[in-house]
Amino acid sequence: MAIPFSAAAFRRLINLWPPFLFSSIKLEHLEPDYSYCRVALKERPWNRNINRSHFGGSLFSMTDPIYALLLMGKLGRGYRVWDKAASIDFIKPGKGKLIAEFRVSEEQLAKIREATECGSKHHPEFVVEVIDARGEVVCRLHRTLYVRKVYANKQDQAA
Repeated sequence: MAIPFSAAAFRRLINLWPPFLFSSIKLEHLEPDYSYCRVALKERPWNRNINRSHFGGSLFSMTDPIYALLLMGKLGRGYRVWDKAASIDFIKPGKGKLIAEFRVSEEQLAKIREATECGSKHHPEFVVEVIDARGEVVCRLHRTLYVRKVYANKQDQAA
């Protein structure tokens, strides 16, 4: 599935998506070619835990759809992309505005295309760090995606 919008329109739309909007998560920047994205999480009373730091679920949510969306934008039609697995390593309490930056390189894209060329499924892995205003790592997330090339009909697959 391809993203049917320009990156600018997509950025505006996802910022209105309730899981982001009501969690104070904002997609601040999205490159027109979907190769880079920056997401911010602002601290609010409703996304703090009992220790007055960011709720871990909010940290997880700010990274949840991003790599899948970047790959959908980069690969375009003809590929099925899903989140498969994720884990989070909390390093220190997150306070204030937090930032996560996501990148998909041409090398990563080439490996995905090569691995899925014959319709095989592929599970690329990505790591993203969430940092605070001082540039210190708050948590590190490992994300595994499911990517498979899909065909319009069986004759395309046989070719």
